This record gives sequence, C-alpha cells and structure tokens, in this order.
Amino acid sequence: MQAKVEKEMSSAEDPLTAAASQANKEELDARSVFVGNVDYSCTPEEVQQHFQACGTVNRITIRTDKFGQPKGYAYVEFLEVEAVQEALLLNESELHGRQLKVTSKRTNVPGMKQFRGRRPNPYMGFRARGPYMPPPFMFSPYGYGKVPRFRAPMRYNPYY
Repeated sequence: MQAKVEKEMSSAEDPLTAAASQANKEELDARSVFVGNVDYSCTPEEVQQHFQACGTVNRITIRTDKFGQPKGYAYVEFLEVEAVQEALLLNESELHGRQLKVTSKRTNVPGMKQFRGRRPNPYMGFRARGPYMPPPFMFSPYGYGKVPRFRAPMRYNPYY
C-alpha cells in the first residue's frame, strides 16, 4: 500500500505523465456525454437502456451529494467516439417523464477557472478596499447639527 502511494506521488510530480493523463482525460471526455435533468429515482441500468441504441455504453456515472442522494445529472461514457454524435440526437428525449438535456462533456482544464467577481450590493453601501481613512471634518464630532455648549457644574444647575 505504501509503495502504491509513493508511485502515485512520483507520477504526480512527473510532467510527462501529467501531460499523458491530461490527454487521456480529453480522449475519455470525447467519448462521453453529459445528461441533465435525470429523474432522481432513475438507476444506471435505465440510463444505459435509454442510450443503448447509440452505441456500446462503457460507464454510467450518476452524481450524488454527500448524503447519497442523486443530483439530477449523469455522465455516459461510450466505447466509440461516433456514439457521442448519436447520443446528442437524444437531446430533449423523455426518461421517467422528464425531458433530458444531452450535451457533449467538456474537459476541465486545471487552473482555468473563470473568476467571477462579487457584484456590489446597493443595500450594503460602499466599502473601500484600502486602509482605513477617517471621514473628512465636515460634520461635528458631537452628532448631526449639534454644537458643544458649556455646561455648568452640578451644584450651580438645579435642573441638571
């Protein structure tokens, strides 16, 4: 088991092996389709029967959340690349009374995640990203419109 882990660690550091694995992933993704809007009660066998006419199905992956419940989409991997074009024709077909969305699977490129900046919330006000700058001295530090007044000591002011 230790040797297996060391082998995986050394292969992860080798750029030639990483490039080969990236090419392998691209080849696998060229033979796969994404199937959206899959019914939650659907089994992999039912999905395989639905796509059996397109070509030989190698693998069905129905994604689940951390509790084991289906997320509502699946990946279908075929043995031939030509089967993907046949499977794309099954877009908007029905399975378990739901209209499937079938598209070709895209390849994730590491480090190419698009950054989506946060939109400003008009209810939050403006928040500067720089160091703290005190507000300008346009307002009195005693509140809005208030002027500091002389207050007499307690013994001279009976109403205080």
